[in-house]
Amino acid sequence: MKQNYIFPPDFIWGSATASYQIEGAWQEDGRGESTWDRFCRRPGKTVGGDTGNVACDHYHLYKSDVALMKEIGLKNYRLSIAWPRILPEGEGKVNQKGLDFYNSLIDELLGAGIEPLVTLFHWDLPQVLQDRYGGWKSRKTAELFADYSDVVSRSLGDRVKKWATINEIMCFTTLAHKNDYHAPGGLEDAKTTNQTVHNALLGHGLAARVLKENVKDAYVGLVDNNECPWPVMDTEEHRAAARKAWQERNSQRLFPMMTGEYDQTAYERHYGPLPDFTDEDMKIISTPVDYFGVNYYSCAPVRAADNEAGYEVAEVPAKYPRTEMDWPITPDSIYWNLMYMKDFFPETPVYITENGMAADDKMEEDGTVRDYDRVEYLRTHLRACHRAIEEGANLKGYYLWSLMDNFEWAFGYSRRFGMIRVDYDTQKRTVKESGKYYSLVMKENRVL
Repeated sequence: MKQNYIFPPDFIWGSATASYQIEGAWQEDGRGESTWDRFCRRPGKTVGGDTGNVACDHYHLYKSDVALMKEIGLKNYRLSIAWPRILPEGEGKVNQKGLDFYNSLIDELLGAGIEPLVTLFHWDLPQVLQDRYGGWKSRKTAELFADYSDVVSRSLGDRVKKWATINEIMCFTTLAHKNDYHAPGGLEDAKTTNQTVHNALLGHGLAARVLKENVKDAYVGLVDNNECPWPVMDTEEHRAAARKAWQERNSQRLFPMMTGEYDQTAYERHYGPLPDFTDEDMKIISTPVDYFGVNYYSCAPVRAADNEAGYEVAEVPAKYPRTEMDWPITPDSIYWNLMYMKDFFPETPVYITENGMAADDKMEEDGTVRDYDRVEYLRTHLRACHRAIEEGANLKGYYLWSLMDNFEWAFGYSRRFGMIRVDYDTQKRTVKESGKYYSLVMKENRVL
């Protein structure tokens, strides 16, 4: 019997971007310097020395970008706010021109029938807060994040109801402070790095409380690239091992946010020493959320093992299918991740807030971009999502990453994730075959 892969009638389809990756205009209209502006100027930190100075010039082209979203049939769009655009000093005086830009963008989206999901922090911390307080190494930054959230939500909250506090905590804490791979960079010990994670969680909880207070009917969550180990084979032995691995590997961010507790044994096994914290911290961190946002790209499977943990990573072979990021293509993992969310937190709605792949998106002579590898990537991952829903997962929506090619952090402009191709010399936008495919998926509410 043919499987039609039809999604629930109220399923949310959307796409996503982030401020530093698309906006450009890095020194315009009072915007302050961000940690990524500074990090990009460090030799060798981005491919080709690329920066987000211009990016996709969305700051100037947002009206035509929104028109293109409408043309594709997009009804939901996840964007982020640039903290340095609102508070150039990270605190204190508000930059009205920054607020004006986002107010205009929100109005443009709503006028096109597109509902925004606003992320308050997607890694572009005001550099002055890094210089003055040490950034997320300090609790002060968590408190100032709440103040910033207050400013933004008071300005946009009459029209924006869907909010995400923070995007992918690991990427501006562990990757930054342990690996010197993301802004602000550095090489810190495990205790200091873990403290940045804790402080970011604290910032999330404080901001969630502000949003609930300021915005009538606010729908608030955290977006994270949570760990998603999955069984190498669907047998009882390997399922039990993968379930335990999932619980332990999510002991640093997901579980404390949802339960208000750190599992010391699991935490120390995977992340090192616990951070310093108080009981009040944990109450704030576990402030109830309305949903959890999952950013999913790839994860290695695990298998049962005769060791202290009871499992081990089953590394995928070198010739396993991979994206241009060299990430193995593992759609089964997104299914298992959703099922484990159902298992541990059955009442919490889940949204896939990012999912997509980097591909070699060359322009053909006829002006098309035939990214059929991305079409297949989407098809297999959406089928996995559909399977999870059929089996009881509380998945309510899917936001494709990304709307358009953009500045891919340390990879600069050498990797393309968009369903819309961007010519960075001319800023011309071209809808790829994957964009046409996704447009039909959204229209028909099923996997094609």
